[in-house]
Parts: sequence; structure tokens; C-alpha cells
Amino acid sequence: MKSIPTIFEKHEIRRLYDEKSETWWFSVIDIIQALTQLSNYQSARKYWKVLKGRLAKEGSELVANCYQLKLTADDGKMRMTDVANAETLLRLVQSVPSPKAEPIKLWLAKVGYERMQEMSDPALALERARITWQKHGCSDKWIQQRMTGQETRNKLTDY
Repeated sequence: MKSIPTIFEKHEIRRLYDEKSETWWFSVIDIIQALTQLSNYQSARKYWKVLKGRLAKEGSELVANCYQLKLTADDGKMRMTDVANAETLLRLVQSVPSPKAEPIKLWLAKVGYERMQEMSDPALALERARITWQKHGCSDKWIQQRMTGQETRNKLTDY
């Protein structure tokens, strides 16, 4: 697993990438600290401990979907830390009362609505993919080849 930290509004979020499962794992406490804007790691750790207990009492699957992996701590040592994948992390954001969580919740609602529209009209998903590739700097020729390749692969898979 590769440790590749990222920054969210001046807060470092520790994360690991598991190449075998192709999954990102994010430090729950780092996310809590960024969302609640607590000044130090220990306060965020206590907040997560209380929230984790409350969610467990409510019977939430969220706590069961968090795992422990070794991440580098502030002192440079590798320590076991609660981590969550992106799906669990998004559900966690919904459980944290924070003004920083509100923009993420609105974005999730928008994305969910867009996916529902794409289910009724798959052409919308193709157009979204084309726009995303353009934003990543891919040429129109490359995009066309990619989409044609996907179509060919789908036909072969159907056979």
C-alpha cells in the first residue's frame, strides 16, 4: 500500500492506496478534524470516539465498515488508525454536524440526482464522460477512440 497524503483546506488528510483492491483508504480522524475544524489531533480523536460510540448504539453499519491500518503519525511512527474507503467516508460526512460538511452533502445530492437521470437516459452518462475527459486535457481524437474501444469491448463481452 502506498501512503499519499492530500490537503483539504489546509488540513492534511492521510490516505493509503491499496493497489490490489484499487481502493483509497482515508484517515477518519483527519477527516473529522477537517470537518469540525478542531485545533488539534487529540480533540478530533475524542470527537471520533464519541461519534463512533453513538453510531454503534444506533446500529449504524458505518462503524463496522471502518478498519484499522498503520499510518504515519506526527511523531513519525507508524500507528494503527481508523480508516474508511470513499463510500464509508461519504456516509460519515453525513453524520457530522458541520458547516464544512454541508457543501459536500449538497454535492452528493446533486451527483445522486445526475446518476438517476443517467439511469433513465444513458446518453447523459456518455456526455458526462466526454466532458470529464476534456477537463483532464484529453484530445477529441483520444476521447473518440476510447469511446469506440469501450463500445467494441462491450459487444465482444456480450458474445
